[in-house]
Amino acid sequence: DATPTPEPVHESYETTEIRAVSEDGSELGAVTAAIADTGDLRYTGLSDTDSLPEDRGMLFVYESVADRTFVMRRMDFGIDIVYADADGAITEIHHAPAPDPDEDGSSQGYPGRGKYVLEVSYRWTTERGVSVGDVLRFDPVA
Repeated sequence: DATPTPEPVHESYETTEIRAVSEDGSELGAVTAAIADTGDLRYTGLSDTDSLPEDRGMLFVYESVADRTFVMRRMDFGIDIVYADADGAITEIHHAPAPDPDEDGSSQGYPGRGKYVLEVSYRWTTERGVSVGDVLRFDPVA
């Protein structure tokens, strides 16, 4: 009996397992994240995605740590936006609600500083007690 493979949320993306870990090393939560590591993949992000299961996310990977602003362009649901530095330490968390029906989300800006940005389901961080200073652990992404 083979266990059915979960339906991929973003079939054409590579994925990585990400664990959010507290400062004392306790695991707070984990997701399978699609990796957005090119300009095109980062621009598209979760736009035009119907939903995001609680065990899924998207990891945006950049060449270096920098100030960035993420927007909710063409989003149909709210997400948490988690910025992390080159070591995976969380520097900023935003709870970004879904845009109003008459908005495209481009004006909803969420600034932060990081090399990595993890998008997970809305309030995922709150429900698991993930906060600034905790660490995202995952296999190094080239």
